[in-house]
Amino acid sequence: MERGSHWERVAGLPLRVESYELTGHDRDYGSFTRPSTVIHLRGAGEEGIGEDVVYDVLDQIAHRDGGPVHDFGGVSTLGEFSALVGELDLFPVAAPGMEASRHYRRWAFESAALDLALRQAGLPFHEAVGRDPQPLEFVCSTRLTTFDEEGGSSTEAIRKRLERYPGLEFKLDPENDWTPELIAEIAEIATVDSLDLKGFYKGTPVDVETDPELYRQVAEAFPGAYLEDPDVNDETRPLLEPIADRVTWDAPLHSLADITSLEWTPKAINSKPSRFGSLQELFAVYEHCAANGIAIYGGGQGEVEVGRGQIQYLASLFHAGTPNDTAPSGYNDPAVPPGLPTSPMAPVPSATGFRWG
Repeated sequence: MERGSHWERVAGLPLRVESYELTGHDRDYGSFTRPSTVIHLRGAGEEGIGEDVVYDVLDQIAHRDGGPVHDFGGVSTLGEFSALVGELDLFPVAAPGMEASRHYRRWAFESAALDLALRQAGLPFHEAVGRDPQPLEFVCSTRLTTFDEEGGSSTEAIRKRLERYPGLEFKLDPENDWTPELIAEIAEIATVDSLDLKGFYKGTPVDVETDPELYRQVAEAFPGAYLEDPDVNDETRPLLEPIADRVTWDAPLHSLADITSLEWTPKAINSKPSRFGSLQELFAVYEHCAANGIAIYGGGQGEVEVGRGQIQYLASLFHAGTPNDTAPSGYNDPAVPPGLPTSPMAPVPSATGFRWG
């Protein structure tokens, strides 16, 4: 397909929005609470839903308290809705805590509008874009510490999940307390497909101090794993340049231009749909990567509602066979509940709309 053709397939879908509602769906994980707001767009007897994954609790509360302040009654197509949302201030009370949150909220509105337009048309998403859902391979992303834990990193989180789901594979966040012994233990018990080095996080609960020796140790211990978001500086560059094919990017990517301007042309990227904000930009990324031999593996934002299924739906259509960090949200539950789908997950698209499962 030519670039832009996926967007062109859906942009002209008729869309009628008569009202909308915001509902809170925060989830308590014990050591932290993940805030979440679902956007319900309604029109012509149908409802479309999308999930706002903004991380700042105060931003989420302000959104809910403000209520449905925007008027979408003048749009008649999905493309018109997207253009309008791109012009609106979706944080009318106060600027967001993170600028990236503007993309996250835009994604929530656009995914809800896509769902509504498809339901009004009686179409499932995959039919609208002309692709067939494939069995979805996924990995479990987990930290080896919790935010309120003083005991440091251990393999407990891995072992608990493997006890329940022996074939599970992982994406891990190396931390500064990882010792050679811990790294060896992880390598012995688990398959690790990607390592998130958190090189672009500053002033957050998940910050990791750049440690060239840690980079070297994990790169050698997990030779088949992607090395995501390293901090490339004078100390780490000599280590990373020879293995640049393994270096992937996530946090700095908010547009196609961010990908094309990377110093090293990537062999793979982590695509979080909400980071790109708009459907049009996301489809442009998919098409650029397909045309240039860049693999994509999906990433999540800790979605707890419809947003998780929507990124699984996208992954099943555009990059089903890669180590997608799109595991069902139950894998994030410290209790590790039984009965979760295992990888590869059979396609479960909704009969109409943009929903999964």
